[in-house]
Amino acid sequence: MAAILLQAADWLFVIDNMGLLLGGTVVTIALTVASILLGFVVGFPAGAIEVYGSDRARRVVEQIGVVLRGTPLLVIIMILYFGLSISSSAFVTATIALGLRSAAYQSQIFRGALQSVDDGQLEAARAVAMSRFEAIRHVVVPQALRRSVPGFQNEFTIVLKDTSIAIVIGIGELLTTGQNLYEGGQSTAALEIFLAVSLVYFVLTFATNRSLDRLSDYYAVPEGTT
Repeated sequence: MAAILLQAADWLFVIDNMGLLLGGTVVTIALTVASILLGFVVGFPAGAIEVYGSDRARRVVEQIGVVLRGTPLLVIIMILYFGLSISSSAFVTATIALGLRSAAYQSQIFRGALQSVDDGQLEAARAVAMSRFEAIRHVVVPQALRRSVPGFQNEFTIVLKDTSIAIVIGIGELLTTGQNLYEGGQSTAALEIFLAVSLVYFVLTFATNRSLDRLSDYYAVPEGTT
């Protein structure tokens, strides 16, 4: 009976502090969105360079991507924050670290999507007096962006969960908030707090995946029939 009462008190503690957890959730969402956008801004041109760039530019982009993908995110964050001190803001530093690492993966998503568009379409566009740049921009890129949605969906989910690593530089995102509640010594609700945190991550991931599934279906490139 005492155990049941203690567990009920632990859940009441979680409910009473739900405002703090929601505040951490807002930080997590903001960090995810900012990092994904930075990853797109850097990753899409990088992917295009790997497909259409000169040999030298392609090699440089490929080597940078290999380094970013092969370096643990924790190490990247610590180098940028404690080593290079690129910003006094932990949020900005975490955004850059997550964004650059995401860009390295997004570049491969977009590279594959660009290469999946048949070369005959590029040649057809050139045949109607489009320049190479115009053909890529108006014919290849729109199709590539549509085909990249499934891969982008997976990357969004990964970045969302990776925001928890920003705890190492003190950002008050969702996991940090939950840990602070427990370590504050106000309650023994360790399990309940982290169950609540896990539930929030699940809801965010599920909602994102379902939204991107619909986006993928809506913008799917029609396949020809035989």
